[in-house]
Amino acid sequence: MSTFAKRERLLLADLLETAGPDEPTLCEGWRTRDLAAHVVVRERRPDAAGGLLIKQLAPRLDKAMEEFTAKPYEELIQLIRTGPPRFSPFNLKQLDEASNTIEFYVHTEDVRRAQPDWSPRELDPVFQDALWSRLERTARLMGRGAPTGLVLRRPDGRTVVARRGTPVVTVTGEPSELLLFLYGRQDAAKVDLEGDEAAITQLHEGKQLGI
Repeated sequence: MSTFAKRERLLLADLLETAGPDEPTLCEGWRTRDLAAHVVVRERRPDAAGGLLIKQLAPRLDKAMEEFTAKPYEELIQLIRTGPPRFSPFNLKQLDEASNTIEFYVHTEDVRRAQPDWSPRELDPVFQDALWSRLERTARLMGRGAPTGLVLRRPDGRTVVARRGTPVVTVTGEPSELLLFLYGRQDAAKVDLEGDEAAITQLHEGKQLGI
């Protein structure tokens, strides 16, 4: 049975293939080739991927990114589509779902929403619930740098606190849109913000959300 992570992986690979290597993305400074290389490095070079979080490993990450960015674009797409090496932990279904569902969903939207004619995807309720479950687990980590208190709310009223503090900004939207907002894609997320006007501006324009 196809998992959410596998579905989003194949969708991302197809989208990158169709877009070509030089299209913009929502990741600042990255074209589609850079994004494709990032996905491959993350799965195939865990020794370097740690540079996303650990400053001491950043030079290793930069070198790996340079190496993979130089590969033929078609090869990068195939590596994404076929998945991690045989003995990678990412081959374990539970870890794949836990680690890659959000990763591939967000990067798919990074490609889609960088285009001028994009429109929101119709996501089924089961997938929205799955994204909400992951959002509940990661909200405090991803929102820890918010300059204000931050509450995330679904249209049905369910909420999660991403950061305690005052003033408080409440962000309302579908789980898929809240994820994009929390992961630093504020301008592209279809959400409503409530709270102090200055705090909303600070939160919406800041670079503190995400990793």
